[in-house]
Amino acid sequence: MAKPDNRSDNVEHLQKAINHTMQNMREANDFLKAHGDEMNAGDAADIRAKNERREEAIEGFREEIRDEAKHQHRM
Repeated sequence: MAKPDNRSDNVEHLQKAINHTMQNMREANDFLKAHGDEMNAGDAADIRAKNERREEAIEGFREEIRDEAKHQHRM
């Protein structure tokens, strides 16, 4: 038998994921500032591209939080 859907802590988990992703972005940007001139262009571009994907992931997390808020409001 399947476990009932417990969504009570979804927003908390999503917020933790946002915070973690933002921390990773800050660390990557700090690394680029400190070492970007020492890196080859391809590696620096890879880090920038990764941060762009992180931005997209954060927006997805925020959308999920909005969905959770709508779901909890209906209950």
